[in-house]
Order: sequence, then C-alpha cells, then structure tokens
Amino acid sequence: MTEFLDIDGGRLAYDVTGEGPLIVLAHGMGDNRGAYRDMAVRLAEAGFRVAAMDMRGNGASSTGWTSYTRTDVAADLLALIRHLGGPAVIVGHSFSGGAATIAAAQGPELVSAIVEISPFTRAQKIDLGALVSHARYRKGMTLLMGTGLLRSVGLWKRYLDHAYPDVKPAGFAAHVAALDADLRRPGRMAVVSKMGMSAPTDAGAALAGIQCPALIIEGSLDPDWADPRAEGEGILAEMPAGLGRLEMIEGAGHYAHAQFPAEATAAILAFLKVGAHG
Repeated sequence: MTEFLDIDGGRLAYDVTGEGPLIVLAHGMGDNRGAYRDMAVRLAEAGFRVAAMDMRGNGASSTGWTSYTRTDVAADLLALIRHLGGPAVIVGHSFSGGAATIAAAQGPELVSAIVEISPFTRAQKIDLGALVSHARYRKGMTLLMGTGLLRSVGLWKRYLDHAYPDVKPAGFAAHVAALDADLRRPGRMAVVSKMGMSAPTDAGAALAGIQCPALIIEGSLDPDWADPRAEGEGILAEMPAGLGRLEMIEGAGHYAHAQFPAEATAAILAFLKVGAHG
C-alpha cells in the first residue's frame, strides 16, 4: 500500500513491508520502487522492515522540486528514516547510491550501514579509449547521453534493455510498460535529464566522512563503466579504511538487484551477517 510523506518542497511515496530492523530501498533515476519488488519480499522474509521509496520526481512521488541532486535525495532518505523510526540500512541504486553515501555522512546516528548497487558516487570521466574498443560501454553511453539530451522515453527504454543483458527478470516487460506510462507524464523526463546532468561530486566529497559499514555491488556486465570492478574499487579507496567491501555479481548489468534478486539479496544478508530467514 502506497503511503506518503510530505516534506518541504513536495511529497514522497513509499511502501513498507515486514517487521524488524529498518532497511530503506532507493532506486535509480528514471525508475521507481517497483524495481525492488523481488528484493523487498526477500528482505522482509529475512526479518527486516523494508521501506521502498520513490525518489523525488519519480514514480508516485511529486514533481516540481527546486532541484534534483544526490544531496537532495539524501535529505529525503533521512527524512523518511526519521519518520519511520531509525536507524536504518540504506540500499541505493545508481543515482541514489551516491545519495546513500551523503546520508550516511550527514546522519550517522540514522544510518547503520549502506549498500550501493552500481552507484554513481564519484566524479565521472568518459573513457574515450573504451568508447572505441568496448561495444557494450559505447552503446550504453550513447543511449544514456541521448536520453538526457533529447528527453526521450524511447531511448531510455532501449537503454534499459541494454542494461539488463541476456537475462530479463520475471515481470520485466510489465515494469518497463509501467515506466513508459509514468515517464510520459508531463515533466517526468525533465527530471531524468536533470538527474543525469547532476554530477556526483557531492557524493564523492562525502565518501571520506562515512562512519558505517558499506557494501558496493557491481554487475560484471554493467554498460555504464568500461570496468565495473575498477569503479567499485575506486569508490572503496576513497572511504575510510576497513569500512567498505565489494561484491561482484557475474552476468549482471546495471540493475543487479532486479536482474538477479536472489544473488543480490544474499550478498546484502551476508554483509549484514543475517541468516536467510532471520
């Protein structure tokens, strides 16, 4: 059941399932909390209270916010945790992976651990050599840049097909159809474009300030980086020593949590040292 939290600037949509320690799930740009449908069930079965949130401007959350940065989304996450009664583990994908870092640095009393899946958490530079030599990376970058510049739902759907390589999860077609309908609403692709143009420098600056354990999950076939493992290792290198670890999921693209929910959930539970059923 969708619930809403009104904060300064707009309204955040979320749902809660399960009982136990709180985990907050935040999706990436141009998506909605439905991307976590399988993982949320698995985490609830493992003994957690799972809150899945639609980021500002996405899903059932409102548009019309003054800005759409990772720092903004971090504040939204902390507001939801306060509302639900923290502390919480934050699981953030892509754009909101960087937001999870900022939330952990700004609200250490509210964030007990962070999990970042395929996160944009550091300043990015296009790998010009890989654009020539790496077809998966070249196609991914072309579709992402085209989506942002043209605000095209069609290009975004082509990117999603590319970012879920080989294996499409159950319900993928229905999820993409729902996103198509959502993103064709007035102002929605403008939000995607603004998020895409928001550099993750704010998240990178926060990496050295986190105090909680952190797990980075990367898919081995993620088209957003020429070398996903190297990106994950680079993020860990900027955290305080000993706090972070990296988990690679073989065969996963940019959406490991949706493409391989069992493997991604198992990695999170092992990181949190919780058995599969509590």
